[in-house]
Amino acid sequence: MSKEAQLSIAERDFILEALREDVRLDGRQPDQFRPMDITFGEEYGHVKLQLGKTSLIVRISAEVTKPREERPFDGLFNINMELSSMGSPAWENGRSNDLEASATNTLDRVIRHSNALDTESLCIIKGVSCWSIRADVHVIDYDGNLTDAACIAIMTGLQHFRRPDAVVKDGRVIVYGVEERVPVALNITHKPLSITFNTFNDSKHVIVDATLKEEQASEGDLVIGINSAGELCYMSKIEGSPINPMVIVNKTSVAWDKVKELNLIIDKVLRTDLAKRAKVGMADESRAENDRLVATE
Repeated sequence: MSKEAQLSIAERDFILEALREDVRLDGRQPDQFRPMDITFGEEYGHVKLQLGKTSLIVRISAEVTKPREERPFDGLFNINMELSSMGSPAWENGRSNDLEASATNTLDRVIRHSNALDTESLCIIKGVSCWSIRADVHVIDYDGNLTDAACIAIMTGLQHFRRPDAVVKDGRVIVYGVEERVPVALNITHKPLSITFNTFNDSKHVIVDATLKEEQASEGDLVIGINSAGELCYMSKIEGSPINPMVIVNKTSVAWDKVKELNLIIDKVLRTDLAKRAKVGMADESRAENDRLVATE
């Protein structure tokens, strides 16, 4: 049984009535995301994202492994999400639930199936060795819109991540540490994101980035995966009340605008962090050079 506090009839009616007056509980416009903050850990590919009260961490990792027999020229890429009691009292440790399954499936289709990461560039030796890239999603606090938040964090992490450099000598793969060689950025072919719309009042009112209470009051959702070039990568309308086709057309245009806005935010935080790391790296090299000069005097 879910431990999540259910929405009362009074709360549901209040949310629906407010939306009829074009008002959301937190004062946002229907197509407005909550404030978002993206920060990075010490390691490449370690991303913490805060979207309103929804908070999660994504870690990108890499290891050398054997490619699949049917795809000898391709590396591997997997997304793993596990919802624990840390994120919500409704989730049980070690037990999957519908939200975890649907979010993972959507992320897999928007990012992996759209070939956002060029897996051919991960091949080291045909049919023998390749890089396996893994994105682990850890939810710290859940207050709605898990899929979009995780998608933003994963795409940020993939662009931020640097894998170790590797060469092939005498048929053997030699992997260099980050202190030996400059690590290598992943080859990102395009930058798709998911935008989730929730519908209310027979689809007369449609909003983005719903909070948990808004999700509980919603009649259904529509998920659109699209990149900043306007290319549609994924669309899902599985449950809930039907949506007028013209609403879907209009919201696809809104999704494109949102993806362009979000990618600009991602690009900005990436540039800032990588520039900061470059300065630290140059400072470390300078200190090392001074130490060598002192040692020779």
